[in-house]
Amino acid sequence: MKAQNTNPSRQRLQQRIDWLKAQIHALGPMRPGSLSRQYNVCGKPGCRCKDPKNARRHGPYYQLNYVYGGKKTSEFVRPQNLKQVRTQLANYKRFRRLSDQWIGSALRLARLELKQ
Repeated sequence: MKAQNTNPSRQRLQQRIDWLKAQIHALGPMRPGSLSRQYNVCGKPGCRCKDPKNARRHGPYYQLNYVYGGKKTSEFVRPQNLKQVRTQLANYKRFRRLSDQWIGSALRLARLELKQ
């Protein structure tokens, strides 16, 4: 009777793993990191960014920061590329969530198989 209960459970876990693999396969281009909006003050005297009453900083500038291969990297992103970079960042976050779920399901499946 115990073997009958674990068999459907094993099948469900395997189906879940297959579904997760398909979701990962369907992801588009990705990149790790986070995007921030920066406003800067220049060094020119009399510039609008140094106005004591109504200072208006230069920007926005968009900066992408990430760590890959143990190296921290920072890149500026042009405004016309923002949508593409945001999509890549979202795809990477989804990839991380899906791969964590895959690992969790694979561990549960391995435990079930060891019990038999």
